[in-house]
Amino acid sequence: MVRGVEAAAVPIVFGAGLLLGWEIICRGYGIPKVLLPAPSQIWDAFFRELPTLLGDFRQTFLKAVIAGFVIGNALGFATALIVDRIPFLQKGLLPLGNMVSAVPIIGIAPIMVMWFGFGWESKTAVIVFMIFFPMLVNALAGLAAADAMQRDLMRSYAAGYWATLFKLRLPAALPFIFNALKINSTLALIGAIVAEFFGSPISGMGFRISVEVARMNVDVVWATIAIAAIAGSLSYGLIALLERRLTSWHASFRIRT
Repeated sequence: MVRGVEAAAVPIVFGAGLLLGWEIICRGYGIPKVLLPAPSQIWDAFFRELPTLLGDFRQTFLKAVIAGFVIGNALGFATALIVDRIPFLQKGLLPLGNMVSAVPIIGIAPIMVMWFGFGWESKTAVIVFMIFFPMLVNALAGLAAADAMQRDLMRSYAAGYWATLFKLRLPAALPFIFNALKINSTLALIGAIVAEFFGSPISGMGFRISVEVARMNVDVVWATIAIAAIAGSLSYGLIALLERRLTSWHASFRIRT
């Protein structure tokens, strides 16, 4: 418990000191708000525009990000199981996946908007495109993590493919799968916000950033960025907590005495 309090206190104190220094520099040097608003100004903009910001959060995160995150990871994991079962697909699909992953989001987002419209569905499609291959690659690496001796032991027990998969290979793959989930939790939010720059209804975090920058309301822009950062951090933290619960046996979580 003491170690946990110390681990939480250090980033809190450091963050508070960073915000205090930010406030002092902005106030002391009279930095214009359009260049860099002070934390107090961002805080005021947050409460002043709270109903609007909540609507943007609902449109971007609760609709597009969550749907895209679930669909993209589920498709990536299911495809990994199929590819693991059919080695021919591994030779043909993975090189194609590496090529597709190199396509920049600013190139695919306008296409998805034309295909799926200006609603949250097009942002969900962009997210699925972004996070599908990270999950596929990590899941395949995890399924191959069980060594030959462990597989030989399962065969000596006359375990079939599915018994070996559920009792040996999937548990061994959990660290890799959670690694992909943590990466994709941030990629999903980035993808949704960037996609909203290319077409969005009158709400959304990316839409709000682009509109308020044009209006020179930089404090509202920073408030939107703060909400996105908090949402992404909480998503990452929840996944990391679930990982700790399910993979406490892993070497990275062992407590050395």
